[in-house]
Amino acid sequence: MKSYSSSSVLCFLLILITPNLLSINEAKTKSCNPSGKIRGKKPPPGQCNPENQSECCKRGKLYTTYECSPPVYSHTKAVLTINSFGKGGDGGGPSECDKKFHSDETPVVALSTGWFNNRQRCLQNITIHGNGRSVTAMVVDECDSRRGCDADHDYQPPCPNNIVDASKAVWKALGVPKHDRGELHIFWSET
Repeated sequence: MKSYSSSSVLCFLLILITPNLLSINEAKTKSCNPSGKIRGKKPPPGQCNPENQSECCKRGKLYTTYECSPPVYSHTKAVLTINSFGKGGDGGGPSECDKKFHSDETPVVALSTGWFNNRQRCLQNITIHGNGRSVTAMVVDECDSRRGCDADHDYQPPCPNNIVDASKAVWKALGVPKHDRGELHIFWSET
């Protein structure tokens, strides 16, 4: 029986393991690059609801679009924004997942296009970690990162690719005072 030195065995293991480590590292550093730009149009009078600090498109301004979002991990970094999912709120029409409006007192969210994943996360719960607290919320809508500045999107720009757009109930559960609500760096995870 042939014997191998410990250094030979170590070299062999490194040859086997190194490509796998590289592919894991590549996956973690893989980014989501912009897919294009759209030119803003001025909303018709009364057609863009600026509630909750929502931005209305500006004529001629270029807005970045995305087909993807950053990879999802056990604690995915994101920016929490505020939205009203109620009828007449700044969220526009009914939610994409269930074609319903939702009360501001219900913990619901919209995810950027890549995370929404062609409705694959519809009506699933996610856990949001921020401000030293956590809250569970249901995914009911897409925060569209591909399109915007039209009637279907309440004449608001496309979402960035890292947004969790949340109802007031989520912000309240995280203990964020009303005057500080707008944007908050958070982590989210699937439950």
